[in-house]
Amino acid sequence: MYRKYIKRILGVLFALLGLPVFAVIFIVVAPIIIIEDKGPVFYNAPRMGQNGKIYKMFKFRSMKVNSPDIRNADGTTFNSEDDPRVTKVGKILRKTSLDETPQLLNIIKGDMAFIGPRPDLTDGEMTSARKKKLTVRPGITGYSQAYFRNSDSVEQRIKNDIYYVDNISFGLDVRIFFKTIQTVLFHQNVYRNRGDYK
Repeated sequence: MYRKYIKRILGVLFALLGLPVFAVIFIVVAPIIIIEDKGPVFYNAPRMGQNGKIYKMFKFRSMKVNSPDIRNADGTTFNSEDDPRVTKVGKILRKTSLDETPQLLNIIKGDMAFIGPRPDLTDGEMTSARKKKLTVRPGITGYSQAYFRNSDSVEQRIKNDIYYVDNISFGLDVRIFFKTIQTVLFHQNVYRNRGDYK
């Protein structure tokens, strides 16, 4: 019951309650993004959601226009405190996770959940683990994001996502919610260097 209905209802309610906060953030952040680095306010990243559906994930743009895609040795996105591709306001948005707030719109649309596995890239092999992960909506935050943020390897992220899918419950979601707040407030595991996890 919780997994199929209540989780979705609660996610939409939280997203609707969060929209006024998002609106205030947008009013403040959008002009700064445009003034600092002429370009779009949002970065619409293509992602694979529940049951393999491709959708556009909304984020505040934190990188300069036409920045190259740099990856770590394990294929994860390069994320460093001194990344020259990131704008000044982008560093603040990433450190505080405010760049993720537009994903409230994805929740309302039905693309995402408030809590779930990490949003999946659209490429890569469709393994049995990935198929299992895609049986549920990806989340703005989740077990992996709350406890490890950007510090875990691809292999560990997959294990974390499968653990979550196998153990979805109201109690687990509550623990992840409060752990996410702690992780964001104390800026834990925000950055990871490209050489990690070779």
